[in-house]
Amino acid sequence: MPSYEGVDVRDILNSRNTISSIDTTFSITFEKDDTEMRGEGVLTISRNGNLNLRVYSFGFLALELSSEDGIIKSVPRLDRGKSTILTYGLRDCLFWWDIQDFEIAEKDGMYLLRTSMRKIWIDGKTMLPIKQTLTLEDSRDLTISYEGPEKVGDIWYPLKIRIELSHYFVTLKIKEILFNGSV
Repeated sequence: MPSYEGVDVRDILNSRNTISSIDTTFSITFEKDDTEMRGEGVLTISRNGNLNLRVYSFGFLALELSSEDGIIKSVPRLDRGKSTILTYGLRDCLFWWDIQDFEIAEKDGMYLLRTSMRKIWIDGKTMLPIKQTLTLEDSRDLTISYEGPEKVGDIWYPLKIRIELSHYFVTLKIKEILFNGSV
């Protein structure tokens, strides 16, 4: 486990700002009400939110989604909740350190970084995210929780991520992850 006690949380966040994109493969579980779909995912995502996502189920392409400059395309076509969780949710859960103009509070060994639309709870010892909430334009909350820190190159990173929006749940278990840009 990493130990960054005594290090300013702003320094940790700034050290990751050179990361411009992330390539990752993961297992993914979609849940809605009583239904569940499992698959394997391949994702390339940029800091600006542009992404290419492919999800395979039983070896067959089940979903292909791209987002470029805010324009989302998917096959099959997704409803607004699913496309939100797979665009904003993936971008902000993977680039969790990319928060600007935040207030910071420290309590019980955690840091709370807060803006008007976003809150991130960071473990004060490991400097890894524990939980995050984003308030979307329509006032719904997207909640992200993190587990299982693992070292990837020189970077410690949570390997299990759960994203929740309304009655949708997406769980990612990172298999491989590559941070592009200098660290």
